[in-house]
Amino acid sequence: MAIHDEYRLATFYFDSKAYADAARMLEGVLAEEPANLSVRLLLARSYYHSAQLRRAEAELLRILETDPTEDYARLMLGRTLERQGRAEEARPHLRLAAAMAGEEI
Repeated sequence: MAIHDEYRLATFYFDSKAYADAARMLEGVLAEEPANLSVRLLLARSYYHSAQLRRAEAELLRILETDPTEDYARLMLGRTLERQGRAEEARPHLRLAAAMAGEEI
């Protein structure tokens, strides 16, 4: 299967709320295109929604290493940390995401 087709299928799985299946497909896509931040973000979201929170955290940190201004990744990292019971670590990420999005803190 072509990489484009794998991505489309992964997107279908994600939209169908089959997040673990989407993550498995996206892992293969990311192996082929490791610099693609859109794929990495969808993979992080798939991990988050399938409660693979450590994996989501790792992907989000990789995104932010490459692009520290990615406000959605920053928000997701904050939410991921919150879900892990790490509210204190989450707070600065959530505040920064809100500020970057122009929201009141």
